[in-house]
Amino acid sequence: METCTIQTDGSTMKKVGGAGVVLISPEGETLKYAVKLQFPTTNNEVEYKALLTVLSLAKALGAKRLIVQVDSQLRIGHVKGDYEAKEERMHKYLKIIQQLSQHFDSLDFVQIPQAKNAKANFLARLASSNDYNATFELCIEIRGQPSTEGEQALKRKEQDEWMTLIILYLKEGWLPKDKAKVRKIQIRTARFVIIDDVLYRRGYSLPYLRCASSKEADYVPLEIYEGICGNHTEVRSLAGKALRAGYYWPTLQKDACDIFRACDKCQRFANVQTRPGETITPISSPWPFAQWGIDIIGPFLLRKKQLRFIIVAIDYFTKWVKAKLVTTITKAKVISFVWKNIICRFGVTHVIILDNGKQFDNPKFQKFCQDLGVKNHYSSPRHPQANGQIEVMNRSLLKIIKTWLQGAKRVWPEELQNVLWAYRTTIRVPTGETPFRLTFGTEAIIPVEIGLTSFQVKTYEDQKNQQELNDNLDLIDEVREEAMKQMA
Repeated sequence: METCTIQTDGSTMKKVGGAGVVLISPEGETLKYAVKLQFPTTNNEVEYKALLTVLSLAKALGAKRLIVQVDSQLRIGHVKGDYEAKEERMHKYLKIIQQLSQHFDSLDFVQIPQAKNAKANFLARLASSNDYNATFELCIEIRGQPSTEGEQALKRKEQDEWMTLIILYLKEGWLPKDKAKVRKIQIRTARFVIIDDVLYRRGYSLPYLRCASSKEADYVPLEIYEGICGNHTEVRSLAGKALRAGYYWPTLQKDACDIFRACDKCQRFANVQTRPGETITPISSPWPFAQWGIDIIGPFLLRKKQLRFIIVAIDYFTKWVKAKLVTTITKAKVISFVWKNIICRFGVTHVIILDNGKQFDNPKFQKFCQDLGVKNHYSSPRHPQANGQIEVMNRSLLKIIKTWLQGAKRVWPEELQNVLWAYRTTIRVPTGETPFRLTFGTEAIIPVEIGLTSFQVKTYEDQKNQQELNDNLDLIDEVREEAMKQMA
């Protein structure tokens, strides 16, 4: 990657400061830039302001390798740490310079003679002079306050500019001088609140969404996407899961899209639609666990325990999934799976939808279901969509297993529970809810809420939590009714 060279200087005249910048691109092209400081300032402040202007300009232009040339040995010594800055305001400028320096792969500060810095010095003097006129082909930016005040006053180590303005207004009532910006900030901050020095946004899906800084915004979607219980979900689902977990930042959906597009595994193992389009045949169940679909996935690569197949069942309403690893597919193992994983856990079901495999379509299994009053519906080759939900579930499980275990495919049995957990805590499109909520009446706490404490975890109280769980159970019927309407 090529390196840009920037020369800079500062000037003061009648309590007005000016900073001049000359940027030389790798191709030899020159860009001139100047800043007029319309507030009382000193020579030291002007020099630092010039350095800040250089780094901000280079960052905005996307430069990654930079050589900054100045004619002041003292400034070079302060930035490199060879000399100590005694004034408190200078320390603030140095801190901001250090923060901006982190955006570059390579950054060198070089001292040059004043004669070689004449162009930058001319621009600085021009900006600080009251005799400037438009005959010079140069635009001068005008600043009304120092960089260490105003927007930078509450700027913390991991805090973004979008949060800074909101916190300044909520804590101190600070507003910029521009009336248009004042109105914009006042409208925007109406949905924000500070609780225990943490900024939250009042949400529609949850009462309070914790505002995430840039580093936190990098952590949250990645943990949900490919963390302990990640399922490499698609963009809309990933953004929705972050919101449901209690987090917010302005570029949430864009960041989710960037993660999905950059994931090699998701592009490699994405489902490819090969069947011709047809009208969807909806099959819905009015109450949870009344209608299940069962199917077999496999065979997979052999393990030490010879596990090769997965028996998978899905409830057609809540989309709750059960799965069991088996070595072979037999009538006895299918009956055992239905009894232990469906009947004993969720009660006697009304209907089980199956394909025409011999492990399902046999007298022993039919008698087992008949004794419990369970009806068996077998899908026909002429109507494969009749068991479509379980087929879709199978494809989803296979996709997640592939993305999790690329390059280590023989360890798939150990990861099956992680895959099921990820599926159960992700919003399903037909219901608009997670299977976990439709089953248990509330959302699960996912690992990212522990890694970056969410409002729900932070405000946990035993007695209050128990009461809210009881309330959720009382309201779960309404949630299920709304999910049923969405599926209709």
